[in-house]
Amino acid sequence: MLTKAEIQRVRSLREKKHREELGLFVIEGEKVVSELLAANYHFSEIYATDDWTDPSALAEGIAAPPRPHVVRISADEMARASHFPTPSSVLAVGRIRHEALPPNALNQGLSLALDGVQDAGNVGTLLRVAEWFALDRVLLSADCADLFHQKVINASMGSFARVRVHTVDLPAVLEELNHVPVLGCDLTGKSVHTLDALDHAVLVVGSEGRGISGAVREHITEYVTVPRYGGAESLNAGIAAAIVCDNLRRLQ
Repeated sequence: MLTKAEIQRVRSLREKKHREELGLFVIEGEKVVSELLAANYHFSEIYATDDWTDPSALAEGIAAPPRPHVVRISADEMARASHFPTPSSVLAVGRIRHEALPPNALNQGLSLALDGVQDAGNVGTLLRVAEWFALDRVLLSADCADLFHQKVINASMGSFARVRVHTVDLPAVLEELNHVPVLGCDLTGKSVHTLDALDHAVLVVGSEGRGISGAVREHITEYVTVPRYGGAESLNAGIAAAIVCDNLRRLQ
């Protein structure tokens, strides 16, 4: 049985300030919890009603040990702990872990840098893009949507557990680059189809409203864009990044 204090703690995790204070985040929903378990993500706690079946019971080896203990709770308790108007059958609590960016890491491979991308769905989609194209890492500026927001994790479709993500002072880390191209996605840039082959590069995607910030623009070596043939004003950040990444990989 969940105590009142436990319910309050779980409900408080919907807000970033409480996630940071407690060092915990919560994710809710059958699909997303199963995706992360399948990606071998280790939760500290799982609360579920009798309607939820642990995916490890359905397919041998779908998730590696150690497995958290599943605490069975009533539908009424789930309704009181849930963040959703219509509660799901499972919610999981994980510990927030921030992975430091190793020194000189950006000098090797392809990196995707998000500069002030504040839409949580876009951040999650960009994590999926990074995994799809096997990018080496994703950088988040401090003013991006919180990596541990439910919407970010949902939109990542499991990539949250498989992609290396670092929250950094973006202008500062770009300052330390050693002859590595920094490509900025911008409508004024040159066609991505004219890019040369690059083994090492940083691709920067700016915020939905203002684009790439002034501090980051100082470090851009080349602006690129997806050629427009129709009348649409712009592309979603995830779509634009995917097209640029496809061209980078195609040239290798």
